[in-house]
Amino acid sequence: MPVAEKRDYYEVLGVSREASQEEIKSAWRKAALKHHPDRNKDKQEAEKKFKEVAEAYEVLSDHEKRKMYDLYGPEGLRGAGVSVHDFRTMDLRDIFDMFGLGDMFGFASRHREDYGSDLRVQIDVTLAEVAHGVEREIEFRREEFCPRCRNSGAEPGTDVKRCPTCGGYGQVEQASGFGFFISRVVTDCPRCHGKGKLITTACKECRGSGRTMQGRKLKVSVPAGIQDGQVLRLRGEGEPGNTGHRGDLHCLVCVRPHPFLMRQGSDLILDLPISFTQAALGDKVQIPTLSKPEMLEIPGGSQPDDLLRLKGKGLPGLRAHRKGDLIVRLLVEIPRKLSTEQEDLLRQFAQTEPRGNSLPKTKSFWERIKSYLTNEEDKERSEQ
Repeated sequence: MPVAEKRDYYEVLGVSREASQEEIKSAWRKAALKHHPDRNKDKQEAEKKFKEVAEAYEVLSDHEKRKMYDLYGPEGLRGAGVSVHDFRTMDLRDIFDMFGLGDMFGFASRHREDYGSDLRVQIDVTLAEVAHGVEREIEFRREEFCPRCRNSGAEPGTDVKRCPTCGGYGQVEQASGFGFFISRVVTDCPRCHGKGKLITTACKECRGSGRTMQGRKLKVSVPAGIQDGQVLRLRGEGEPGNTGHRGDLHCLVCVRPHPFLMRQGSDLILDLPISFTQAALGDKVQIPTLSKPEMLEIPGGSQPDDLLRLKGKGLPGLRAHRKGDLIVRLLVEIPRKLSTEQEDLLRQFAQTEPRGNSLPKTKSFWERIKSYLTNEEDKERSEQ
């Protein structure tokens, strides 16, 4: 199924390409208010448009991202490695927090109160598991509604009374100041601590809190190609809020270092030490990969830091099926000590070289030096 082409960000916000940052910010606020799901009957369509304007604002409000977008469009952002959030997969609560919409519209605070606390766990994986993906079973503890009192906090069979101080609302309004300078502040009721009720006998299980800590096991699918430090979100696996809506569980993925292979995006790097005879004559050696050992052919005449590439032996991209490569960097080691026989053989080899050619045959470096010095001398003579 073809991916729908994204609309122009300037068109999404309804501004011209010459719009100032103030104009872009103003347009963003109007569009965010217009498409907020709580203000539209078709909440699903409104949420889709809300996330679209959020993505447009993220790019156009950032000088570097806007510059790349103006030059190359959406593909230019990805090609230049510019990070842009995928708002289509983000929760509205995260977008509220990212752009401070709670203070602007007064919605985010209400949404946060409806949901319970988020939790965080760590999942350790190996580089080999990143290559294919892995399923992990995790254990953690979280607050649950007390099964004995069902979140009431009262021992079953005992009375629960409405708080006379707040009338069962859980909050009270306090006024301070004098004359025209009176301010009113709403706070949790000091008597019932925001619960709106008073219990006569506390539950023996939860001691009146209405909640208990319980263990939970979950299976988490870690996708192939995931990066170290990325977070997998399991929606609704956090702690319950006052209205029962749960927060989320954030799984921080930590990729353990490999003893030989280093990661560079989707490619893998292997630093391979070889002797100078292997570099000069060539050789076949066995090297480690993420699956099984592979035979690598070192061509004769290899130089230090030469790169040999094994196609498709790297890691898959998180959103692409194409695998990266395994890049072998040759590290030519010069022996610090030679036996008498080795010294004699090297001296014989040196005598076979053409006279005056003790420098390496690859003279590009020395030729550049000679050219540079010649140019400097010509420059000095011309200035005189």
